[in-house]
Amino acid sequence: MPALQMAGIRQLMGGFLYAVFFIGNGRSLPRGKEWIPILVLSFLNFMLSNSLSTWGVQFISAGLGSIIGATFPLWLVVIGLIRKKPSIPQAAVIGSLLGFGGICVIFSEHLHEFTRSDFLFGITISFMASWSWAFGTLYTKDQAKAFNPYFSLGLQMLISGIVLTSLTGITGDFIPLSEIPWQSWMAIAYLLIFGSVISFIAYLYALQHLSTQQTSIYAYINPVVAVILGVLIFNEKITLFIAIGGVISLYGVFIINQSFRKMNRFARLDHASS
Repeated sequence: MPALQMAGIRQLMGGFLYAVFFIGNGRSLPRGKEWIPILVLSFLNFMLSNSLSTWGVQFISAGLGSIIGATFPLWLVVIGLIRKKPSIPQAAVIGSLLGFGGICVIFSEHLHEFTRSDFLFGITISFMASWSWAFGTLYTKDQAKAFNPYFSLGLQMLISGIVLTSLTGITGDFIPLSEIPWQSWMAIAYLLIFGSVISFIAYLYALQHLSTQQTSIYAYINPVVAVILGVLIFNEKITLFIAIGGVISLYGVFIINQSFRKMNRFARLDHASS
């Protein structure tokens, strides 16, 4: 089943469930400028990040794709440095350098594969998905108080699902619904329930109650789970480079989160003392 078609169906069904629930409970649709953050996040989080990460693992291993996805906290720091925010701790910069060092270790064994157009394409769109998720995370944090984030999530998914299914229909990169095997429908159902409903609700709740950097701690877990399942289900190999590079990158992310956690704790103490 084409990756973008699967992502589009998943998002369309998930967004529809969210929309029906909230509209059925009397929630009115956004008006005027209230649509702006919804459209922006639909583009960043779903049309780009979710879709590209789904597409990327057609060309690279699930473990490698998950490690690339786990680097998004590093991009949060990079974006902060570009925006010249004064609140970037020095330890976070060191953590970012470690993270990039780990990425270099991982890809050092894949240098010969960069001559393959499919591998290069998979790596590129996987990194684009990670960058888009970082921008979307920052934008969500800035806009979280401007709208109901859970209803907005459903609308974002619904809009992206409509766009993606329309796009696959126009390009012809799809198979008829009647020809989709039951295994693919089961995968969509799993992604719909656990990936589109439960996990996103938990993620938005965390963003509302924790700092952006603390919320990104989940990035430690995804690669470990993905690498293990890749070995068990797809017989993917855990190479020495992936193991060492992955540990270095995740340690860099750990340092980033620890530095921001300490900074937030000191800020609260200073505020309380004043």
